[in-house]
Amino acid sequence: MSNVPAGLKYTKTHEWVQDNGDGTVTVGITDHAQEALGDIVFVEVPETGRTVEADEGCAVVESVKAASDIYSPLAGEIVDANAALADTPDAINTSPYADGWIFRLAPQDMAALGQLLDAAGYEQAVADDA
Repeated sequence: MSNVPAGLKYTKTHEWVQDNGDGTVTVGITDHAQEALGDIVFVEVPETGRTVEADEGCAVVESVKAASDIYSPLAGEIVDANAALADTPDAINTSPYADGWIFRLAPQDMAALGQLLDAAGYEQAVADDA
């Protein structure tokens, strides 16, 4: 199994979510997702200030194999996007949980974070899909 850090929350569509402790969350794609995609060559990050619904496509990651929509795990406002990915999209391959983050979100309801999968739940969801 790929690297699945215990302190994060996850979605069945392979996004990870980190509570920043300040009313915002950071979102990226999991190690499993970047392995499945292969070499990432382009990332379209969402526009800061955009309001998104939970499960709404708001970013795109393109690899040598395919383009994949990235979904917002929670409803809220995009407060930051990782502009560095324009020059270094492969950061998602080398460091999906640190340098490869895609956007930060101010959720409308932080309690909704509790409805996402924990590491064990995500690992089970991936195993069920295999």
